[in-house]
Amino acid sequence: MEIYLVRHTETICEKGICYGQADVDLAEPFGSVFENIVSQLPSEAVLFSSPSKRCTILAQYIQNAIKLALFEKDSRLMEMNFGDWELKNWNDISPEQLNPWMEDFVNISVSNGESFVELHQRVGDFLAELVSKNITKPIIIIAHAGVIRSILCHQTSLPLKDAFNNKVDFGQVIKIKL
Repeated sequence: MEIYLVRHTETICEKGICYGQADVDLAEPFGSVFENIVSQLPSEAVLFSSPSKRCTILAQYIQNAIKLALFEKDSRLMEMNFGDWELKNWNDISPEQLNPWMEDFVNISVSNGESFVELHQRVGDFLAELVSKNITKPIIIIAHAGVIRSILCHQTSLPLKDAFNNKVDFGQVIKIKL
């Protein structure tokens, strides 16, 4: 199964802001970046997207550019839920909360949010369902850095604690086989 993992482009959030499931806008202009992304994708595919608008804007552009009938939004492709930390500056999160999470982000949940292992489980559920569908066309997944890192961990059996070894830039297209 050929899969193209595409991270959304840059957002309007300033550097240093914690955002995961907060529905933030994309930084404009993004037309030329979108065109570059499309140039790396197959002309026929099945398209899935996180329901976050920073992903669906790109998914709609791809859908129109390569003439796909529809794309499917799936909430399992949403970024990590940072709970009480959403839209806060990382420097404003108390060390009592931040330090334990930084030491074990895989297993420790953010207050009113989730841990990386929880994200990894929902992404794994999505992948298992995807495989069971026996899709023969290439698959394009528009998602977030955390989700893409999780998929790469599933694909390579990389331990979750090492997920950040997978660099995932804004607008990057990563082709894998599952």
